[in-house]
Amino acid sequence: MDFEIILMFSVLLVTIVLFVFEVFPIDKIAFFIIVALILLGLVTPEEGISGFSNTATIAVLALMILAIAMEENGVIHWLTSGMGKIKSLPVYIMAPIFMFVTAGISAFISTTAVVIVFIKMINQLSEKYNISQSKLLLPISFAGILGGSCTLMGTSTNLIVNSVSKNLGAEKLDFFEFSILGIIFLSIAVVYITITLRWLPWDSAKNLSKDYNIDNYLTKVSINPDSKLIGKKIQESFLFENPDVSLLQLTRNNRIHNSPGKYITLKQDDELLILCNLENLARIKTSENLSVYDGKSLKSLENDNENELDNETSDLNEHVFVELLMLPGASLLGKTLGSLRSFMLQDAIPLAIKKRKTLINLKERMVRSSMNRLVLKAGDRLLVETSKEKLPALQTMENVVILQEFGNVNNNSKFKRYFSLGVLILVVMLAATGLLSIMVSALTGVCLLLITKNLNLNTVYKKVNWQIFFLLAGMIPLGFAMHNTGTDMWVSEKLLGFLGGQPNYIIIGTLFFVTMILSGVVSNNATAIIMTPIAISVAQGMNLDFKPFILAVMFAANFSFFTPVGYQTNTLIYGIGNYKFKHFLLIGGLLSLILWIVATFLLTKML
Repeated sequence: MDFEIILMFSVLLVTIVLFVFEVFPIDKIAFFIIVALILLGLVTPEEGISGFSNTATIAVLALMILAIAMEENGVIHWLTSGMGKIKSLPVYIMAPIFMFVTAGISAFISTTAVVIVFIKMINQLSEKYNISQSKLLLPISFAGILGGSCTLMGTSTNLIVNSVSKNLGAEKLDFFEFSILGIIFLSIAVVYITITLRWLPWDSAKNLSKDYNIDNYLTKVSINPDSKLIGKKIQESFLFENPDVSLLQLTRNNRIHNSPGKYITLKQDDELLILCNLENLARIKTSENLSVYDGKSLKSLENDNENELDNETSDLNEHVFVELLMLPGASLLGKTLGSLRSFMLQDAIPLAIKKRKTLINLKERMVRSSMNRLVLKAGDRLLVETSKEKLPALQTMENVVILQEFGNVNNNSKFKRYFSLGVLILVVMLAATGLLSIMVSALTGVCLLLITKNLNLNTVYKKVNWQIFFLLAGMIPLGFAMHNTGTDMWVSEKLLGFLGGQPNYIIIGTLFFVTMILSGVVSNNATAIIMTPIAISVAQGMNLDFKPFILAVMFAANFSFFTPVGYQTNTLIYGIGNYKFKHFLLIGGLLSLILWIVATFLLTKML
């Protein structure tokens, strides 16, 4: 083995370790890869930065911008608005409908953007109609992945595989060339997931509230001078009468009373630590005349905002409660409730944090924890109050999703909605007919939206997932390095020696399985970049058609259902659903095995 190949394997090993253990964010890892490959002489400087100008990278960026426009202008919400009508159907009928609709939209719009919209919808249905989120979130995530696998523009993985294989001399894939295969895989998954729904957890708000109260918000309030609660015993107030409100702690004259008794009389300026749902929090703020704790001392806050209150209306119709979902990479992660007010530049008042994890003896742990020790983590939800005018500032926060707007502010005009949808259809038609490449058609669509002021670049800068962009730009040089050092040929020779004389289904099946396993622990895009050159080399060495091998890598890199970290949507629903790792390992793992067998059979037929 040549020294350069050993060096290449070392880089690959370090890369995989960094991805698996999340030592650094993925965009940092991408930069490290670029620099390492250039300094080690495995690629030229020009090849090292070639990922930033690669057609696939630019196409993915343009498609992400289009997805932002579709979400901002209400297109995705409009396309899914009729889904609320199926709320009365049994979950075994509701889940397949959600899956097919999610997959259909994900074939043309960013899977992550579509799944986020469905998460918002399912969250609202759960709140209003006691529908289990966990019975629907995993199905829509899997359906989004499968739907994105049906067209060339469906996922960044498809574009990357097509770009890398084309650079290595393979024939490019057409827009709908593999759609039939994708639809077959989707149909199998819908049937399978519907059957396995019974093994997914049931997370109705009623049951969880009864067991753990994990669906409630933890927040602090102070009794104002003219509150009706003054002079009342706790047992005479809503704190005792309402089963959805739990009083955990009372602070009076700097003395803390844990689990205060029902005979204690409430006084002015008492501070109460409570667990309650959003509806009761809104009621507390208005009808009971209480001040909601926002991270500073209540007295200090009143002094700081004295001038602001003179100028701003206190009418609740001018303000909305907003529930924010923290995604990996959000700038708010690691912040405490006490430090969020100054960090959020007073665009919103942080009210409460909803933790993701189910904890044993939750109440006791919360009582003992200071409000300033509650730290936001990925998957947590932050409830804030903001004015309608300041709501756009929250919408542009990076890696933060508005899960619900209680007050339902919707400023999307019908013209913007219809025009944006028309642009998307135009992009699909131009790309599908081959008149323009996906990159050029997507850039044309973005240009049309900008010219007609249906897209704001400031919003784009803040909402584009730059981590994905830099990951692609950083990983593409790995393909050049593998080719320059002969690593792809070396691996293919070893595979040829191992698979020589074996039936074609063994060859395709082995390639598919290895790619699928790797994508479960490493980014699906990174997996595609590593495995595509190897697949083409194997096909070339066996004098077989490239296309089944390319499709094997493309589908397998997307089919990482057996782990919550293999695909971004899985990570997302794992954070907000009541799932455990075993749900992905068992249910998702068996689905991966079924699709592996089916894909091996179908792809082998193409040889």
